[in-house]
Amino acid sequence: MLSNTRPFIDELERALPSRPFAVELWDGTRLASTNGGGGPTFRVRSTDVLALLDSWEPPPLDRRGQARLALAAVRATGLVRPPAVPKTELRPRGRRHSPERDARSVRHHYDVSNDFFRLMLGESMTYSCALFSRGARTLEEAQEAKLELVCKKLALSSGQRVLDIGCGWGSFAIHAAANHGVHVTGITLSEPQATLARRRAEERGLADSVDIRVMDYRELGGEPFDAVASIGMVEHVGSTQIDVYARQVARLVRPGGRVLNHGIARLRVGDPEAGAFSERYVFPDAAPLHLSRIQLALERAGLETEHVEGLRMDYAETLKHWAANIDDNLDEATRLAGPERIRVWRLYLRAARRGFESGFTSIYQVRGSRPEPG
Repeated sequence: MLSNTRPFIDELERALPSRPFAVELWDGTRLASTNGGGGPTFRVRSTDVLALLDSWEPPPLDRRGQARLALAAVRATGLVRPPAVPKTELRPRGRRHSPERDARSVRHHYDVSNDFFRLMLGESMTYSCALFSRGARTLEEAQEAKLELVCKKLALSSGQRVLDIGCGWGSFAIHAAANHGVHVTGITLSEPQATLARRRAEERGLADSVDIRVMDYRELGGEPFDAVASIGMVEHVGSTQIDVYARQVARLVRPGGRVLNHGIARLRVGDPEAGAFSERYVFPDAAPLHLSRIQLALERAGLETEHVEGLRMDYAETLKHWAANIDDNLDEATRLAGPERIRVWRLYLRAARRGFESGFTSIYQVRGSRPEPG
């Protein structure tokens, strides 16, 4: 209603005389790039604009230019009602990182569709960094290499009891049980994940060797395990619970047993725990910490660090494959997850990849052990 986008385009062109991108508004009005047609096109589907500015730096605007641009934007919007809250958005309530709130946040992300995650992740259904840097050529080979690397770092041997914190769809538990003869207890907060993980283990004839439970890591008791693997879960713990997490991990591994903690970490000091986009639409309450903070918690809990390995570029390559899987099967992905969530995921996967490539985030595998008494 009363919308006229032409002045907005004119002011954008005046304010941004050098543009390595094109802009297309919701009514088809277009501002071309100035580099011969190269670069991406930002398609603004509604008046609620989400801009991602990474390496490109806009020119400074004086107050007069800012006012003119803002006025033109208002004219372009016209008289409209505020947009409805997107279905993919979640703003969790309750105490941050309480078991109840963590459960709601995790389920918002993972309980989309097992078929959607299979499409994105491939047949391995492994939702963590794959290992391409040691010769793997396909995503499946790289995920197999990562799972085996974890097993070797934990020095698994037949008959051992292993805990898998944040087991997902059971890929590590199944690999470890099938290839190393161990019994694995896996825990997740997602019932759909657990259901599929149990079925996958049963199909491999491993129902007696893989026990999948829906529970919070803080709820787990019983005798200590010979080894503990936590793959891609520590990012969800948060600064308020990292010491609780570390004490629980240390309590759950027997003296002399090994721990493998695999997780994303922030690299830049002073940055917030998570960006607003990821916080609201992708991983509510996810909070990648600095490696130093995670290690401090593990050491305070009595675990001895023995080996640290960074896999930053491996994760960048992994995200490239996941994004390609969605792009190559876009119609089916949209059918499974819906157009809104697919737009979120396609943007998120590329932004996350850029984060690893640029040195904004990294990922580390840390192996430690609980010392023997005396």
